[in-house]
Amino acid sequence: MSDPTTTVYLLMTVIYLVIADWKALALLREPSLPLALITAAFFVGGVVYAMASPAGYRLMGAELGQPRIATLFIYVGILLCYADTHILALLWTPARDAPRRIVRRTVAMWTAAYGLAITAMVTEFLHADLDGPADPLLFNTQQADDPHVLVFLSILLVVLTCGTLNTWQRSRRTAGTDPRIRHALRWFGGSMLVTFGYVLCSTPAIFLAAIGHQEFQTLGVIGAYFGILGCLGTCYGMSGAAVTAWLRERRDTVALQPLWKLVVGDFDEELMYSPTSARPHVWGILRIVLTRRIIEILDGIRAVQPWASAEVARAVQDLTDRTLPEEELEAIITAAVLRDAATRYKEAARAARASDQSWVRPPSGAGHTTGALPGTDTAPQDERARLVRVARAMSHPLVLAALERTSTTRNRPSAPREERAGGRK
Repeated sequence: MSDPTTTVYLLMTVIYLVIADWKALALLREPSLPLALITAAFFVGGVVYAMASPAGYRLMGAELGQPRIATLFIYVGILLCYADTHILALLWTPARDAPRRIVRRTVAMWTAAYGLAITAMVTEFLHADLDGPADPLLFNTQQADDPHVLVFLSILLVVLTCGTLNTWQRSRRTAGTDPRIRHALRWFGGSMLVTFGYVLCSTPAIFLAAIGHQEFQTLGVIGAYFGILGCLGTCYGMSGAAVTAWLRERRDTVALQPLWKLVVGDFDEELMYSPTSARPHVWGILRIVLTRRIIEILDGIRAVQPWASAEVARAVQDLTDRTLPEEELEAIITAAVLRDAATRYKEAARAARASDQSWVRPPSGAGHTTGALPGTDTAPQDERARLVRVARAMSHPLVLAALERTSTTRNRPSAPREERAGGRK
């Protein structure tokens, strides 16, 4: 069992330390108590899993000259991790209208309780008379006949019971909290119940072993895997919302590329904040990249707007069957108008170069066509979603059909001169 267990525990070590590094970077950008607690919990958890793996357990025992000393560090680390999670739940779920001093007092009381429990555990462990093989998975049952070990383990189980169940109970208070915190709390609650399975499995195995029944050792080992499942749930609770947000940011950054290329890359490179705008990194810190991309696109839309034509908007309206949602129709119209405006600008720019003009003149009557571009009054917090919809509508069949109809109309001899060409400074 040791080899697969070592693999599982070392995999958990990697997961914890990767998340710890990620949270540490976030903490450096935006220092806060919750982020500090989360970072500390993941770092301690990673170290605990490294020590708890059979290979790590034996290595630490050999280095310190005490084969079972890693157990003390492992169980103290476990309590520190769950104390961290518990305190986060207390900070995020105060009772309705509870003054801050009450919240601080509650946190202080639980912190003191965890501190006293850890002190007592250290004292009992150091007074224990340990013998037999050093196996981290079987320590609880092999050493349970020693009174000091029994007290040591009893304190651990009592504190885990109180901490996990109280965290689960507090995690049910999610009304009115931030969506990301609600996400974390829901997973905290579920993972605490799963972790309580460790207590339910270990308690009978330990106390039966204390009276000489070693045949229930496997039950205690099963409890360790409940702890792993609970830790995975906690990992997702503390990082899942952030991972989901990062994936959405990456998806939206990629989705905006065609629109950025239309109104910035192929229109006016001076609108770029830096040369890296053309090839944004989509694996690092994306929020800054995405925000910059949105600003560049909005600047590009304002620059191309003098070439916007109401003809294209009318063509889309004529071609639609009126069953499209309003937001989707607005995105289609915007995409069609922008594609047409960019084409008109390019034609005017080519004409200006052919006649050796140093600047491109906007089309006459441009001010009368600005209303052809919908969405100009969108609230700042809604711009990202709107622009993503526009980017995804760039190749919509209605857009292509409207552009084709508009082009056919303009190429007729009766088409007004100002609708056939334009220019920009």
